[in-house]
Amino acid sequence: MDATTPATSSERASGSSFYAAMRILPQAQREAMYEIYGFCRRVDDIADSNAPRPERLAQLNQWRAQVNALYQGRRGPLVAGLAQPVRDFGLAQQDFLAVIDGMEMDAREDIRAPSVATLDLYCDRVASAVGRLSVCVFGMGREDGRLLAHHLGRALQLTNILRDLDEDAAVGRLYLPREALHAARIETADPATVLRSPALAQVCGVLVSEARTHFVDARTIMARSPRRTVRAPRIMGEVYQAMLDGMVARGWNAPRTRVRVSRARIAWILLRYAIV
Repeated sequence: MDATTPATSSERASGSSFYAAMRILPQAQREAMYEIYGFCRRVDDIADSNAPRPERLAQLNQWRAQVNALYQGRRGPLVAGLAQPVRDFGLAQQDFLAVIDGMEMDAREDIRAPSVATLDLYCDRVASAVGRLSVCVFGMGREDGRLLAHHLGRALQLTNILRDLDEDAAVGRLYLPREALHAARIETADPATVLRSPALAQVCGVLVSEARTHFVDARTIMARSPRRTVRAPRIMGEVYQAMLDGMVARGWNAPRTRVRVSRARIAWILLRYAIV
C-alpha cells in the first residue's frame, strides 16, 4: 500500500499491540486513535521507503501541506479521515507537524549515533507528539496529559530503538547516542561495527536505564489520573515494559533473538486494565 492510497482503520491497526490497547476504548475514541495511528504509519512508511530521498521529502511535504490546509478548513484526500478527530478532540496542528518533522529526520539522512539532544528531539517528534495527540482523545487533563506523553512516549521509543537494533543497522541506521558510545570507548558510528562491539551492553544499558526512568514517571502520572483516561496507555506501558525486561534478560550479544510479548501475557494485561 503506497502513501497515497487510503487504508481502512482495521488495516492500519490490526495485528499490533497498539490494537490490543485501543480496542477497549469507546467507539469514538477508538476510531480517532485508529486515524492517528494510520497517519503515523503512512508517514513512517514514506520515511522508511526505498524511494530517492528527494521523493520521500516531497511526499512528506504533501502531508505537511494537507495538515496545514485541514486547519484552514480544506480537507485534502490524505488527511480526510483526521477531520472528525481533530474537531471532536481538539487535536493540535503542531503535533501532527511534529510527527512529520520526525519522519523527515529519517528521510533526509540515515541517523547514525545522534547526540543525546538530537535523539531526544527525535523521540519527542516521533513518539511524544503522538502521545500528545492521544491524551486528548483519552480525555486527560492538559498538564498531566502532556507529562504522560513526554515520559511514556520516550519510554516506548527507547524500547523500540533497543528492539530494532539489528533491523535498523541493516538499513544503515544507528540510534544509540554518541555520548554513550564514546563513554564505552566505541569510536565509530558504523552500525554493524557498533553491534559487534563487546561494549554494546554498556551502551544499551544507558538507554535501558533512561527508558525505565521514563516508565516510572509515566506510572506515577497514571496512578493519579482517572482510571478511565489511562486504561489504554497503561496497557501499552505494561506491554513495552515486559518487552524491555525481556531484552535485558536475553542480553545484547549476537545473535539477538527478537523479544516478543506473548499473547497470554497481553491478554492478562488487558484483563487488568480493560474494566473501569
